[in-house]
Amino acid sequence: RVQLVESGGGSVQAGGSLRLSCAVSANIYPSMCKAWFRQAQGSEREWVATIYDRDGSAYFSDSVKDRFTISQDNTKMMVYLQMNSLKPEDSAMYYCAAEETLTNNCAERDQYEYAYWGQGTQVTVTV
Repeated sequence: RVQLVESGGGSVQAGGSLRLSCAVSANIYPSMCKAWFRQAQGSEREWVATIYDRDGSAYFSDSVKDRFTISQDNTKMMVYLQMNSLKPEDSAMYYCAAEETLTNNCAERDQYEYAYWGQGTQVTVTV
């Protein structure tokens, strides 16, 4: 079983930056898709970014492309979401998710295809 723990959320002014971290308890699969999702109050959960941990291929939603980056450390047990040029509409609870995969189909996975989830970390962007 894989456990995920997010950290790094907080409150920041518009235009600022935050880096979220996701600690992965174990690398028990040869490869995984590791993703960030977010859910604003009263809204559906939406996909933000995904990394295929085998080779670091990264994918982003249109709403965050060119502002956010996703990365991992050499152990593949930490996943980061660097968020720059933050906007008030980025305010949400951010969740880390992970799922084993045999091939790089990470760009195509929706939230229902992720078995492992963290508890979330809140990001608030003020004007």
